[in-house]
Amino acid sequence: MGDRPEHEIRVSDDPDEQRYEVLVDGALGGFAEYRLRPGRIVFTHTEVDDAYEGHGVGSTLVREALDDVRARGLRVTPTCPFVRAYIEHHAEYQDLVDPER
Repeated sequence: MGDRPEHEIRVSDDPDEQRYEVLVDGALGGFAEYRLRPGRIVFTHTEVDDAYEGHGVGSTLVREALDDVRARGLRVTPTCPFVRAYIEHHAEYQDLVDPER
């Protein structure tokens, strides 16, 4: 892959759509839907375009979304299997999980 340029990946929150979006080279590559609740965020569904699967786009999306959630002082309820699996495999995010949910 040496000569292949890296993709530009940007993650941003779109509160109107209630989702974090990942842009790959300016195109929507996926999203993580959520619902806000008092003091917490419930991740309900994550989708990544098939063209980007296996390229770390989904992991980048979830990592940056969780970093934003931490900065906002919210707890996480990961009902989405992808977000739940990511947190289970990355101990540095396990403290975000709402223990009562």
